[in-house]
Amino acid sequence: MRNLKPFDYYEAATVKEAVELLSLHGEKAQVLAGGIDLIPRMREEKIKTDFIVNIQNILELDYIDNSASNGFRFGAMVKLHTLEISKAIQQTYPILYEAIHQIASMQTKYMGTAVGNVCVATPASDVVTALFALNAELMIAGAGGERTEPISKFYIDYGRTSLKLGEIVIGVFLPAPANGTGTAFFNLVRTHADIAKISVAAALLVESDVCTEARIAIGAAAPTVFRATKAEAILKKQKINSEIINKAAETAAEETRPINDLRSTADYRKEMAQVLVRRALEKALERAGA
Repeated sequence: MRNLKPFDYYEAATVKEAVELLSLHGEKAQVLAGGIDLIPRMREEKIKTDFIVNIQNILELDYIDNSASNGFRFGAMVKLHTLEISKAIQQTYPILYEAIHQIASMQTKYMGTAVGNVCVATPASDVVTALFALNAELMIAGAGGERTEPISKFYIDYGRTSLKLGEIVIGVFLPAPANGTGTAFFNLVRTHADIAKISVAAALLVESDVCTEARIAIGAAAPTVFRATKAEAILKKQKINSEIINKAAETAAEETRPINDLRSTADYRKEMAQVLVRRALEKALERAGA
């Protein structure tokens, strides 16, 4: 029988209290939100911790706000299912809806949070891939106050984020898409319940048939989800056609750094990155009305 080391357990009532506890215990503490990732990894002893800080009862973190004309906000305790059924998400940010909707596990959607998914820092997160393409910003609280950070700068390496000791992500802000924006999300899985071999999300802003802004996010093809910036540059200030799309897709595939694992080979991931980026750009262009 395994002799599991006990840990101290705290239930924070406010963000301030959570930050104080995390600052006090530093690297020895873990945050419990939905618990979808943390609890199984603790059972498997992949994570060992001395302190658990439960933020589930912090009411100020459980909200969605689509009243602002400049975007949509939601707190760290908002469940994936709540976002999935939100009309504002479905209508204005459809790729986030699509990324959540294809999650097979109802337990994950009803218990798991989008912010928890973000903080796990896995490169294979469909939700994070969609948030990258939506140019999401993270709201972060710490001992020094609150700050915001673009999600594209949040990941340092596999499993590592820019969070400092005592900091916690308290919410997400999605900028309002400009008129003429089209988005698309695709992933590749063996079965519906599998983790994606690769995922792609794209956003295009088209004005007078010319692409003025492009974002291409790719997951499960590098140590972190990333933006294919070289491919994006090919699209900007161009009238989009099949030739430009193919060139951007080829370039995006060259920007990947995939690995061989149980789900796929590196070569196959690179090949399918080109295919999915092309499909995503075509669909985003169609949704943009171009």
